[in-house]
Order: sequence, then C-alpha cells, then structure tokens
Amino acid sequence: MFKRYRQFALVKLANLAPRYLPFADVASDDLPLGRLMRLSLFQVTVGMALVLLVGTLNRVMIVELGVPASLVSIMLALPLVFAPFRALIGYRSDTYKSALGWRRIPYIWKGTMLQFGGFAIMPFALLVLSGFGESHDAPVWLGYSAAALAFLLVGAGVHMVQTVGLALATDLVPPRDQPNVVGLMYVMLLVGMGVSAMVFGALLENYSAGRLIQVIQGAAVFTIFVNVFAIWKQESRDRSRAIAAIPQPEFSEAWRRFIAGKNALRRLIVIALGTAAFGMADVLLEPYGGQILGMTVSETTRLTATLACGGIVGFGLASRVLSRGADPITMVWYGALVGVPAFAAIILSATWQIPAIFIIGVLLTGFGAGLFSHGTLTATMRMAPKEQTGLALGAWGAVQATAAGIAIAIGGVIRDVIVNTPDADWFGPGTAYLAVFGLEIALLTLTLIAVYPLRFGKLANGPGSGMVPLSGRS
Repeated sequence: MFKRYRQFALVKLANLAPRYLPFADVASDDLPLGRLMRLSLFQVTVGMALVLLVGTLNRVMIVELGVPASLVSIMLALPLVFAPFRALIGYRSDTYKSALGWRRIPYIWKGTMLQFGGFAIMPFALLVLSGFGESHDAPVWLGYSAAALAFLLVGAGVHMVQTVGLALATDLVPPRDQPNVVGLMYVMLLVGMGVSAMVFGALLENYSAGRLIQVIQGAAVFTIFVNVFAIWKQESRDRSRAIAAIPQPEFSEAWRRFIAGKNALRRLIVIALGTAAFGMADVLLEPYGGQILGMTVSETTRLTATLACGGIVGFGLASRVLSRGADPITMVWYGALVGVPAFAAIILSATWQIPAIFIIGVLLTGFGAGLFSHGTLTATMRMAPKEQTGLALGAWGAVQATAAGIAIAIGGVIRDVIVNTPDADWFGPGTAYLAVFGLEIALLTLTLIAVYPLRFGKLANGPGSGMVPLSGRS
C-alpha cells in the first residue's frame, strides 16, 4: 500500500510542468527526481536547525528568559568560528581518500553528529536559564556556557553538512545542470525552514519550558534519521580513489587558483555586503514582533515561515529567468533592490503599529534574499575551476556565513546599546530596532554600488568576467 502511494506521488510530482516545479528538469534516467528529492532532505534538517536557533530560541531567550540580546547575538554568531573553514571543508571533501572510496559521505556524517550533540546539550542549558525545577540553584554562567556550546556544535554541524551535501549534489549531475541542482537544494532549505516554523509554531501554541525542550529533543532525533535516509546509497564507492597516487595541490595553491579569476574578489565582497544586509535583523525580527507589535510566540515563530515563502518565490523566479540565459548578476542586483522597500515597510509597521505591514515587509525581505542568494550562488558555480566544486561552494558559504554571523552579532549589540541610552525612545519604543533596520538599508545601498560595475559598467560580461562554463579554467 505504501509503495503504491509513493509511486503515485512521484509520478504526479514528475509530471508537474517545470515552470511550476523549479529545477525539476534536472532529473534524468540515471538520476531520477525521487533520488534528488531524497538527497535534498539534508537541507530540511539544516533549515530546521536554523529555525530553532535564529527563530524560536532567540525569541524565547530574549523575551521569556530575559537574556540580553547582545549575549544571544554573540551565541548565534559563535558558529562564525567555523564559517571561514567551509572553504577548507569543501576542499578536503574534494580530495579526501577513504578505505571505502567515499569523499563526501564521511563529512556529512560528522556534521550530522555535531548537530545531534548540540541539540542534546541545549535542553539542559534551557533548564538552567529558566530555573526550572531544581535547576534554580545552578549558577547562571553554567546555563550561558552550555547554551553557547550547544549553539557552537549545531552551527558547526550545519556548516559541514550543508557545504559537503551541496558538493555531493553537484557531483551527481552533469556540469551544465550543477547550478540548477544546487538551486533545488536551496529551495528545499527554504521549504524546510517554512515547514519547521509552522510545526514549531503549532507545537508551541501553549508555550512552556517543558514543551520547548520536547521540541528540541524531537529535532535531534529527526536530524539523525533524516540525514541518514538522505545520504543512503547516494555516493558510489570508488575504491580506486583510495589507492590512487594522483598528487593533490595544497589548499593555499587551490585557493590562489580560485581567487585569481577576474572579478572573483569583487563578487565575494558583494556576497558579504548583501548577506550582512539581509541577515543583520535575523536575531531581532521575532523579538521586534513580540515587544513592539505585541505578537505571541506562535505568531512570531511563523514569521520564519513567511520569510521562507518569500525566499521560495524568489528562488523560483530566479531559476526561471536564469534558465533562459540571463546573467546571474541581474538577480543579485534586483534582490538588493527589493530589500530596500522591504526593510522600509518593517520600519513603518512600528510607526503605524500595523502587524500586517510588518509581515509584508518580512515576505519581501525573503523574496529579495532569494533572488540575491540564487544569483551569487550561480555566479560562483560558473567561476568554479574544474574539480573544485567543493572549494567553490565552500568559498561562497564561508563568506556568506561569516558575514551573516558578524552582522547578527553587531545587530544585537546595537540594539542593547541603544536600549540602555537616555534617548532609547527618541523615535518611539522601537528605536533600538529601527536603527538596525536603517543600517540594513544602508548596507543594501552599498551592495548596489558594489554590484553596479558588474551589472552595468565595464566589468559586465567582459573578458574573464567569470561568467564561463562550469568546467571553468583548469
């Protein structure tokens, strides 16, 4: 019975027109859509982890537990320690030799165990911070340190799983389809975030510390089972690779080859500016909705689903346009452009005290971020030298994660500094938040300035601009 329904669902899914199902045309006889969709499940667990860290837990710690926003921001930024190593992780998975002939699977498994370990520690940290039961006698620093360790482990696992998982996905398709399959993986990330936010919102409708701990424990078990299911029989065992004596370049040499491409450094700068602009408010959106607009825990948790829906629409539109031969930098430009009115709407929602405008602003923010992320990701893939898929994705992820981590930390610190100044309510009760949103608009403006030469100037489509086939330079 289950097999019959599964086959029926796959047939219906495969028969959907590509315009309604972005990236479906990547599937082939050798790589059916069902296998691709199963592999993409690792992005679902990554999205679930992001919802818990950046969404639910940061709001609970700031609003319900009274932890300073600056401290929470620093905790969320702790995975930044591992972000620069994404390029190294990607490179290692390109060149790794194991007795079983695997390159990617061992790193995905290690990342999964790091995620599980962080989720296992997190409930005990929350028990101490909330003073639940006998934990009220525990020192506060113990709760803070345990929470920081949990955030660090989950973040490190997310970095490893995502970087190597995306590299494995690109290994399975021809070079011309690599950007599309990576796009599919990121759509699944947004789907995972959206579904997780809705499920967590429903489970936490009647919030309690005990219920939150049960949700975290469930997420830990779900991560293990789903990631194992996702990678099962995905990578072929090539034992000849384990005994091959092919010399591999050092990471420093491989990095020099990658960064030597014309405009490569400018593109990384654009990624950093735009990611910081879209990510700085991640830790503040839910507290902003709760403190300034009076939204409940369940309502603010669903904001992540709204953000993800906007991102899915942005990714789908970008995929359709780019499949017709458009320049990915066009998507980067329009993504940053959409972000400006999106944050303006978020600011106006506090002035007018209209939550609906806030939700629209969050939706537009997700849409702009989807266009921006797809554009930068596709441009990075097209610059990738041959046999350096993992390094290219790692470089993109390292810059993006580092910029996001720094931006999150700065956003929380700015909020706390303004809250503790005499003029904290100069523009109303949301002054501290509005300053951060205004800074994001300024960063988006700088992003547009940095993109302009690539989009309209002499660097656009010029020789060696990086817009080359995926086989790239050898």
